[in-house]
Amino acid sequence: MGRGKVQLKRIENKINRQVTFSKRRSGLLKKANEISVLCDADVGVIVFSTKGKLFQYASDSRMERILARYERCSYVESLPNPTDQESQCNWSLEYAKLKARIEFLEKSKRHYMGEDLDSLSFRELQNLEHQIDSSIKHIRSKKNQLMLESISELQKKDRALKDENNKNQTQIKEREKEMAEQPNLEQQEKQDTNSSSSYVALQPVNSFNLGETYEIAGEGREIEDAQLPPPNIVMPQWLLPHLTGG
Repeated sequence: MGRGKVQLKRIENKINRQVTFSKRRSGLLKKANEISVLCDADVGVIVFSTKGKLFQYASDSRMERILARYERCSYVESLPNPTDQESQCNWSLEYAKLKARIEFLEKSKRHYMGEDLDSLSFRELQNLEHQIDSSIKHIRSKKNQLMLESISELQKKDRALKDENNKNQTQIKEREKEMAEQPNLEQQEKQDTNSSSSYVALQPVNSFNLGETYEIAGEGREIEDAQLPPPNIVMPQWLLPHLTGG
């Protein structure tokens, strides 16, 4: 058996109404997509549910463009439709106005270029001269303004470069000063180190037993048998003859 005809009226059951809305909405959006693809048509569908939720579909994903197009078409349709004769007359008048305007502009252009001046009267030539002078003044004023702006910009760049140069020179002088002070510090440290080493080497001489050395030398033993100080001790020059028996 075929499907029976559905009576179009509000569905009273809330659940059935919601289920039907969901199904019909999906089918509507699907049909809109199909007609857009098959017929290359711009389609826009807007649906609001009973709770105010929005469902929409646009063929090119830009609903705003479709609505703007709809508004333009609605505005044109709302205008009174003139008859063909009135429309033709209006277009003829518009064409005549535009043609006269173009001829006037072309004639003025030739006058500004110094051409076709024979047809002008003395007063018209004076007006043309005044207009050209005003244009020249305006051009010169604009040129001077651009030159001043360019000079100001160059001056700013020059000041910035000078500041950078002074900063670099200060850094170079500080670096040269540090390099000049570094050898003096190294020399001072070297001198301090030598002084400290000499003091440490001469320190044990005070505790050396000179009496035993003389006693051994008096017994007639050879020099190598004498008790000599350790090799790491630096002896004064005046003490060496006594140790060697000379």
